[in-house]
Amino acid sequence: MTSYDVTAIEKRWQDRWAERRAHEAAVQPGRPKYYCLEMLPYPSGRIHMGHVRNYAIGDVMARFQRMRGRNVLHPIGWDSFGLPAENAAIAHGVQPLDWTEENIARMRAQFRRLGFSYAWEREIAAHRPEYYRWNQWLFLRMLERDLIYRARRAVNWCDTCRTVLANEQAEGGTCWRCGNAVRMRSLPQWFARITRYGEELAAALEALPGWPEKVLTIQRNWIGRSVGAEVRFAVLEPRLEIPIFTTRIDTIFGCTFLVLAPEHPRLAELIEGSRAAAEVRTFCEEHRQRTTAERELSIAEKVGCFTGRHAVNPFSGEAVPIWVANFAVADYGTGALMAVPAHDERDHEFARTYGLPIRQVIEPLEGSCDVETAAFTADGILMGSGPFTGLGSAAGRERMTRHADATGFGAERTLFRLKDWGISRQRYWGTPIPIIHCDGCGAVPVPDHELPVRLPEGIPITGKGGSPLESVTAFVEVPCPRCGTPARRDTDTMDTFIDSSWYYFRYCDPHNTELPFGPEANHWFPVDLYVGGVEHAALHLIYTRFFTKVLADLGLIAVREPVTRHLSQGMVVDWSYRCPEHGYLAAEKRAGDWKVHPDQARCGFCDGLLEVKKEKMSKSKYNTVDPDYLLDRYGADTTRLFALFAAPPEKDMDWSDAGIEGCDRFLARVRRLADRLAAVRPAAATGQPPGPAAVELRRKIHDTIRRVTLDIEERLHLNTPVAAIMELVNLLQATSTTLATEAGGTPATGLEAAVHEGLGALALLLSPFAPHLASEMWERLGRDGDAAAQPWPGWDETLLARAQATVVIQVNGKLRARVEIPAGSTESEVVAAARREANVAAHLEGKRVVKTIHIPDKLLNLVVA
Repeated sequence: MTSYDVTAIEKRWQDRWAERRAHEAAVQPGRPKYYCLEMLPYPSGRIHMGHVRNYAIGDVMARFQRMRGRNVLHPIGWDSFGLPAENAAIAHGVQPLDWTEENIARMRAQFRRLGFSYAWEREIAAHRPEYYRWNQWLFLRMLERDLIYRARRAVNWCDTCRTVLANEQAEGGTCWRCGNAVRMRSLPQWFARITRYGEELAAALEALPGWPEKVLTIQRNWIGRSVGAEVRFAVLEPRLEIPIFTTRIDTIFGCTFLVLAPEHPRLAELIEGSRAAAEVRTFCEEHRQRTTAERELSIAEKVGCFTGRHAVNPFSGEAVPIWVANFAVADYGTGALMAVPAHDERDHEFARTYGLPIRQVIEPLEGSCDVETAAFTADGILMGSGPFTGLGSAAGRERMTRHADATGFGAERTLFRLKDWGISRQRYWGTPIPIIHCDGCGAVPVPDHELPVRLPEGIPITGKGGSPLESVTAFVEVPCPRCGTPARRDTDTMDTFIDSSWYYFRYCDPHNTELPFGPEANHWFPVDLYVGGVEHAALHLIYTRFFTKVLADLGLIAVREPVTRHLSQGMVVDWSYRCPEHGYLAAEKRAGDWKVHPDQARCGFCDGLLEVKKEKMSKSKYNTVDPDYLLDRYGADTTRLFALFAAPPEKDMDWSDAGIEGCDRFLARVRRLADRLAAVRPAAATGQPPGPAAVELRRKIHDTIRRVTLDIEERLHLNTPVAAIMELVNLLQATSTTLATEAGGTPATGLEAAVHEGLGALALLLSPFAPHLASEMWERLGRDGDAAAQPWPGWDETLLARAQATVVIQVNGKLRARVEIPAGSTESEVVAAARREANVAAHLEGKRVVKTIHIPDKLLNLVVA
């Protein structure tokens, strides 16, 4: 296109789409729907290339499905509560509200500039009262159903963020947000009973074929469904029972001691009056002071303390000592374990450390084992197990569990690693808990008509002490809704994962003032495609599945699983440069003007060589590329195309300056091609069949349509369709040369019509990837309407069937000829054609064909002796 001002043209099309409300959606009962969604972003202020890639993938699918005739809902919103805004307020002396709204405005402008086809009229933001009112409403409905409760628990505490974390947010003993060590701390907290849905959450994973297996595996492991038995051990003194959970009841005759967690609820009662009580209390206190990482079972040294008490093994009648140890976890099972050192590696290590007995009760099916040296943990044959001796492990587990149940000291039990979700946070920037604490009435729900409980604005935020809300008298001091006496409002706020657990239901009905959403949601759900990173597999994606089941039980939605197909996109990675002494700051990199080879990169402070490795793009590692820079230099279409073409969506994408330059050159070629061929129109009908060049071009056009369609629709591949489009451009470019040389003469029969068809198809195929160029090209070709609003092109199968095929002929693997034969020819027909070739006949003379290798329509290899 002779004049193509990227910035001006892209803005013009964006304005046109906005004026026409081209991407807004409404329920159309007679039309198939498609709900396309990307995980809503946190408004950090500026998007990065990870954002561009994630949201470009979703936008391609939304645009493609619209052209396929589907009624597409493609909304966007902001996960705008959370610690970064609060930390910014502390660091820069700004209010979180102002910081957040400014960031949203900036990122919204960037998204619009990239041409993302969002239904902007449905935009939501978690920090606005019209949204978080419904967080509070859902909290109260769950409270009514005993799905929300308050309890004092040992919880994960981050000293840096000054707040409690759910188990999923403290995996590995570090804070998911800041990466610093997490400690255990006893606090009264609000919990959501996600465990009530553990069985369904685990079972329903098997009915999600459109989810990546790696995500399903992470969720299975995190939910951690275990089938075993609960067995109660009677303590000799004082008179109480200690229940244990085990998946290996077949080893119970080998139990030589019990182990309690330091936080076990009956530990204080157990040791009362024991000579070991003081030592146990000291041990427990020291244990509580350790960070969660120090307590990780996989890395911690196994240490413990004898309580001075014994319990009776109900199977053997033997008295076994009771220990308290760091490898028992209070919130898993019953908080108590039966220790069988001969058949458990952890128990074996502890027994060897403290000189406790190791008793073998399982022998291998073949050979022998030395349990004094190492635990034998496999199934085998029971030995030394009373009436159960001689049974296999599986049969032993079944018989022993039935015996415990019949005798009354145990029963079968299913246990989950999943724990109830701690949703309280001791920070300001979140949804206030809608509870008022009254000395007489207890925890009283805020009446629905008083919702939302609004966050007070303009309060001082220091990041020290407890929640900033505690110091706001006007917020805290309120009358009890029941008795009217002075009471105190709860000053905790909700985990921001509450906001993101149901937000895409609100997109369906964002202006509803009576309910979180109305029946319209049943038209759009489930989500047909959800794009987001695998890092959310054990956080958001479990929480939102839980919320969907709760919403279904509340009668708000008819589905119990929210997402049909999920795509976990890969990260954008680039070289990270770090000085061992001065850190990442020493190697600050700005896009386009830092071209030092990695082997030669030196620190700007000490001139020492930098450590170089490929890492996820991150501001903290100074290896980001600013999308605004790319938009200014290349425009939206090139930036989008590179993010999509550089790698398959599910794989990590390496940043490459050469790659984006290549995409820019390709789109420039498309513009020049359209300029040269825009005036081509089909010639008047002559009654003659199209010539070979026209047939070949039409075949390529329709093959490209087929490949692009199937790769997007069925395979969710986005890089290979771009490659196919590039091949079509190459052929159109070659054809343009043919037309130019024939100007003034007689053009090849039907070639103009094929070129005209090819240019139109090219514009339509490019539309999901480079929508601005595609629409501009469509218009300059003189076509009606906007390319993005046209039906997706179909392909003609009859054009894909070749009349002739070129078959490579080899003799003993060496090329000897190429023959043109009718497509679909049999092996004997190809052999006959090959023998007619002089060069092949010469290499067969005097030799015997011992084997033929035939690939239809492609290759024949004659193996001769």
